[in-house]
Amino acid sequence: MLLPAMLLLPGGLLFAQSPARVTSLRTEYLENPLGIDALNPRFTWRIADPRRGARQTAYQVFFGTDSAKLLDAKAGGAGMVPSASQLVTYKAGPLRPFTRYYWTVVAWDRDRKPSAKAKIASFETGMLGSENWQGTWISDILPLDSRRASTDLDTKRAPYFRKKFTAGKRIRSARAYIAAAGLYELYLNGAKSGNHRLDPMYTRFDRRNLYVTYDVTPMLRQGDNVIGVLLGNGWYNHQSTAVWFFDRAPWRNRPAFCLDLRITYEDGTTEVIKSGNDWKTSLGPITFNSIYTAEHYDGRLEQPGWNTVSFDDSKWKAPGIRSAPSRNVVAQAMHPIRDVEIIPARSMRKFNDTTYVFDLGRNIAGVSQFTVKGEAGTTLRLKHSERLYPNGRADLSNIDYHYRPTDKLDPFQVDIFILGGTGTETFKPKFNYKGFQYVEITSDRPITLSQSDVTGYFMHSDVPPAGVVSSANATIDKIWSATNNSYLSNLFGYPTDCPQREKNGWTGDAHIAIETGLYSFDAITVYEKWMADHRDEQQPNGVLPSIIPTGGWGYSWGNGPDWTSTIALVPWNLYLFYGDIKALRDCYPNIRRYVDHIDQESPSGLTSWGLGDWVPVKSKSPVELTSSIYYFTDASILAKAAKLLGHAADAEKYAALAAKIRNAINARYLDTATGIYGSGIQTELAAPLCWGVVPEAMKSKVAAQLAKRVAADNYHFDTGILGAKALLNALSENGYADVAYRVAAQETYPSWGWWIVNGATTLYENWDINAKQDISMNHIMFGEIGAWLYKAPGGIRPDPASPGFKNVLLEPHFVAGLDRFEAKHDGPYGSIISAWKRNGDKIYYGVTIPANSSATLKLAVGSGAALYEGGKLVTSNTKGIKQLAGNGNTRSYQVEAGNYGFEIK
Repeated sequence: MLLPAMLLLPGGLLFAQSPARVTSLRTEYLENPLGIDALNPRFTWRIADPRRGARQTAYQVFFGTDSAKLLDAKAGGAGMVPSASQLVTYKAGPLRPFTRYYWTVVAWDRDRKPSAKAKIASFETGMLGSENWQGTWISDILPLDSRRASTDLDTKRAPYFRKKFTAGKRIRSARAYIAAAGLYELYLNGAKSGNHRLDPMYTRFDRRNLYVTYDVTPMLRQGDNVIGVLLGNGWYNHQSTAVWFFDRAPWRNRPAFCLDLRITYEDGTTEVIKSGNDWKTSLGPITFNSIYTAEHYDGRLEQPGWNTVSFDDSKWKAPGIRSAPSRNVVAQAMHPIRDVEIIPARSMRKFNDTTYVFDLGRNIAGVSQFTVKGEAGTTLRLKHSERLYPNGRADLSNIDYHYRPTDKLDPFQVDIFILGGTGTETFKPKFNYKGFQYVEITSDRPITLSQSDVTGYFMHSDVPPAGVVSSANATIDKIWSATNNSYLSNLFGYPTDCPQREKNGWTGDAHIAIETGLYSFDAITVYEKWMADHRDEQQPNGVLPSIIPTGGWGYSWGNGPDWTSTIALVPWNLYLFYGDIKALRDCYPNIRRYVDHIDQESPSGLTSWGLGDWVPVKSKSPVELTSSIYYFTDASILAKAAKLLGHAADAEKYAALAAKIRNAINARYLDTATGIYGSGIQTELAAPLCWGVVPEAMKSKVAAQLAKRVAADNYHFDTGILGAKALLNALSENGYADVAYRVAAQETYPSWGWWIVNGATTLYENWDINAKQDISMNHIMFGEIGAWLYKAPGGIRPDPASPGFKNVLLEPHFVAGLDRFEAKHDGPYGSIISAWKRNGDKIYYGVTIPANSSATLKLAVGSGAALYEGGKLVTSNTKGIKQLAGNGNTRSYQVEAGNYGFEIK
């Protein structure tokens, strides 16, 4: 009998089992996903081992369709791979569709001792190819002219569909696979399947469609069953009119869907209940739905029990058969949108017996739920706003700027609810979301409401949290929280600019916020999906639109390297944060085509293509400077990607192009005598420093000029969004972290703190809260401070030479004016913690480096100071620490995994 801490390997060798544990098994960055289409799925895991210097020296993945065999399989032998990798791509035989696979891992620690097997994980394949679909695309209306059938397109009421069937045997398992052009909700025997909202995610519908898989086993029964589907318009049949012309999108049509319900019986046989013309369809009580504006509901039109077996559908009609929107229908393998947080109204103000205003106490993206009792036919209007007029009524004037209504039937952010008169009634939109803090309810008849009758639902892509920031400065903490609120409010299957006025995937806003998002949230699944949207939208000549996805708008305005550098910046940051090269590999031809286009159009190395430093305070840098800097960045990333992917000739070509662009920028804008770029305003100095354009020998001179300029501006911003991305980083990375913190912590205009002290719970679109335009109150484009807090006071950065935080670059800045700071980031290997606190002239610094990773630690210890741990001076003999060459008052160390408590004195 073996002791619990012993393990018998093949050949009879007896090893002591490692105390290390393998945890957090994920497939394609999801926990036990259903219905994935990846032919070579990625497996990731973490090592839980608190010992200093803990690392993985080898691993073995056990894989198969029988979980019991995985438990019985022995570790070691030919299956053991000597490697520290915790990211493995499946490369064995072809996967079968509709199959559940199981896998687990054994890891060998630094002492070559194997761990116990991890808790078994699983994933289930989906269609794995369009040929495996059996259902037909159906809609309630079959257009006479599929190119443009205006009567059908303008039909307002949302359609219901149902299919009654009999399951003749005992059911072992059942999966529903559903794709839709538009939005849907799926019901089985009267109950909604899953807790997702707004499925499927928005794509370029005529080029790629997404399907979702549900485990519906517990929802079915032997005997009679019924499937119900409710369709919404989403971005597919956009009926609201605004400046981006989504109502004229080339794909626009009446919503449609395709469904396969695959039932496996206890005897091993399978049956597929599929969409087709044997279904029934009817219009329902949703009289209008727009993802952009609102939803209208008439309770008098309800058909109770429509999705139950006992419902009489004899008056319903047969659906129409439709062609698929595209030939590319793939699995939606990403974190879905959900109702993530329920927010009760904080207060209610009654103006009279037909007018009430509710305040949630914070700005959110999502919907409100409303409960009321009244007479049939009573019409209520629920207006959602971010701010109020002085008289306390809802004010939409800051967010309806781009709306171009053709009539008064589709008011902006105003739900319309007509009571059915059936007692207490509840309304919550199914196919819409808004940005709001206030809900004004007006009625055409007297009603009685209480504060509990309105509830807010904060909706967004439900990406797991991955970071926390905490400090001694309450305003800084509120800024960080507001940044996260704005980031999440603008994550709906793709990153958006704002959740009310536009809901567009503005590329510039997204790449500015990419680090902020990845430090605080595990959002890789959303970004990989969005990069596929980029590949769908790119024109053959390399040009990308400024909003992605798009119905055709944005190819001739708003794009350019300062905005559409997302094609390079997003994959590069995913590589840095996750150590995963897949997005770079997938996008490599697209980055190259994009850079080649700019090169052809701008052979000098300088380009004026772009919007420039958008929404500046008072000074705006030349577009040629900022766009050329992003062009340089794209070419640099392309050269590095080429080297990583083994394209040697490309690596050399684009490194030379990057050098050419850099030289052209410096020849045109840099005064080497003074260290000033252009006229010396903040963005002109900060952007070249931040993005690596400044020659090494000139950095200190340019940084000094930047610090001087910021002081002249009274330590406040004088930038737009490009400068706001660059300024704090340029200062803190070049010896002026104290100046950067002074700017970040300001509470007077213009600053983040100015918003906070004026009641902001999200970030705004304009530094000036009283601006006449560009004053959405939930924008992410000024969100770089969220990332900067991790990078500068926290000092946590990924190492390009060892990405995915395999080696962490740790350089905390103990900034003047702040007495305590802590940053935690959960990277691929586990939690990285950097926390410091002042105590008189001493600084206590705590560090956690997860197992199987390391850190290069740089500390500014000050003149005459030294680093201690446990009261002992840190030397090269200190366990887990190797001292590197110092530089002035900076000490550098290579640190192994583990927990450390330092004292600087």
